[in-house]
Formats: sequence, structure tokens, C-alpha cells
Amino acid sequence: MMRAIVTDIEGTTSSLSFVKDVLFPYARKHLAGFVAAHAQQPQVRALLDEAKREAGVELDDAGIVAQLERWIDEDRKVTPLKSLQGLIWEAGYRNGDFKGHIYTDAAKQLRAWQARGLKLYVYSSGSVYAQKLLFGYSEAGDLTPLFSGYYDTHIGGKREAAAYRAIIDDIQLPADDILFLSDIEEELDAARDAGMRTVQLVREGAFNPQARHPQAADFNAIDVRKA
Repeated sequence: MMRAIVTDIEGTTSSLSFVKDVLFPYARKHLAGFVAAHAQQPQVRALLDEAKREAGVELDDAGIVAQLERWIDEDRKVTPLKSLQGLIWEAGYRNGDFKGHIYTDAAKQLRAWQARGLKLYVYSSGSVYAQKLLFGYSEAGDLTPLFSGYYDTHIGGKREAAAYRAIIDDIQLPADDILFLSDIEEELDAARDAGMRTVQLVREGAFNPQARHPQAADFNAIDVRKA
């Protein structure tokens, strides 16, 4: 029996274009100024030091900023970068520079599933903080009360079965009672290897008749009773 749903964000609940054309450029534009203003705050200092260790070379703050900008340009899923981006995006959300994009069908079904008693969770490469901002300042209103928990790459890589096993352990339900939603086949492979059920979102383009996972055009097409 399906009792919990874990959802990805990019290409699943939210458009890829919002992340790539709005959030990433905003973070890149404001990164140097944010670091200059906040580098001595303990949380930011710890993230800068973590980024330096990830780079594997000795860098001053200007060098760390340059490295972070390269990672943004390369769309690297580097944990300290994602955490810093979340802190920068907070100002954008609070200032009304943008709202979090959520597909209408996703907002509708998330509300319906939660009302039916399903536990909802998010697992994204973006930091937990950034996830909460996106859903908290979404075009559909504050959706954060719908979710029972959030996961990011601190728990493991999204293409690693071990990360999904850790999520299963944290949710404390049988793996077969948990459905994972994503647009990325390799992420779904890892979730299935951990024992979860899976559905692949195909919001653009044609379905693949040889797909390794059940496919759906949007959240309205997902029957959680049969997933």
C-alpha cells in the first residue's frame, strides 16, 4: 500500500527553465557581493571552507568565489554551492524578485495526496533550505505545510541507491510503500534498486516505449493506488 511519496523538483514539480534561467543566474550575479558581505558569519564561513576542501586547492575568498561561479556554469551538484545558493535566493524570494515555479498539476495533487493521508517528502540536489524557500514562496502559495521532510545531497548522491536506503530508513516505512517521482532515469534506477516504487515524469517530448519505469505526463496522470 502506498503510504509516502518522495518527489524531485527540477522537471518534476517545477520547470527546468525556472531553475536554470531564473535561480542560477540570480545566484551567480549576487554571489561575490554576498560572500563579501557575509564571509565572516559562521554558517557562511563553514560553507566557504567546505567549498575550498571540495576544490582541493588553497584559495582565498576571491578564488573560492571564482570556483563557485565555475561550478554554477558547469551545473555541478556540489553541496556547499547548493547551500550558498539557498542563502542568496532567500533575499530574492523575500524581496519579491521572483516566486517559486510549481506546475499547477503538481500543487493540486500534492494537496490532494496529503489530504488523503499520504506523507510527502522532497529529495533534490538543491539544499533543504532552498527547497523550503521554493515551496514556501511558490506561485501556488505556501506549500511547506504539505511536506513531512526534505532531503538534499547531504544524505547522498541522487544516483546512488545508498541515498535512497538512507531516506527509507529515515521515513521508517517499508521501501515498497514509498513512491519516488523524478524526470531522471538514473535517479529512478537508484531508487528502485533501494526498493522504492518509481514513476518518471515526462513533461516534454514523447514517452519511451522501452522506458525502465512507468511514465506520466504530469501529476494528474499518476494513480498512486497503482504506482
